[in-house]
Amino acid sequence: MPTRDADATRQRLIDAARAEFAQYGIAGARVDRIAANAKSNKAQIYHYYGSKDALFDAVWEDLVTQITEQAPIDADDLPGYAARLADSYAAHPDIARLITWQRLERSNDPPHAFAVASTQNKADQIAKAQADGRISDRFDARVLLGMIIHLAAFWVTSNRDVLAVMGISAAKRRREIVRDAVASLLT
Repeated sequence: MPTRDADATRQRLIDAARAEFAQYGIAGARVDRIAANAKSNKAQIYHYYGSKDALFDAVWEDLVTQITEQAPIDADDLPGYAARLADSYAAHPDIARLITWQRLERSNDPPHAFAVASTQNKADQIAKAQADGRISDRFDARVLLGMIIHLAAFWVTSNRDVLAVMGISAAKRRREIVRDAVASLLT
């Protein structure tokens, strides 16, 4: 029973920290608010994670896991993968905020090993599909994956002014555009 309670506490801390980091960034996040929102205490944060930065790393791993589970890659259907990824970004607007905060506040840190391994695995799957002749090798697999990820995030990372000019607010149409853009990369 204690393990279940510890796991539940860790998840509450991750969930509360995710909301806090998305709202305030890493520097602006407060462990006292995280603890209160998790119905926990600051001592547990330091016990389980050691520091606020390590807690952010745990949130980052949880985020990478969530994205991977909600939008598993299918190297034989990269347009569909991009559409699922775009759906995940649209359904969870905090993803774009966390990615932005990580890029802004952690730009000088070494890459996060867990996230790199996850991304490399996807690139390897694309490279295998290219080597097998199942998809175009017009772009290096790693570059292609990067473009796909950014096209999928296009709608949630674009400036409101640009979005206003484009005038496309229907989720279905946005999804189709992402799908079509990725398909065009494969020709």
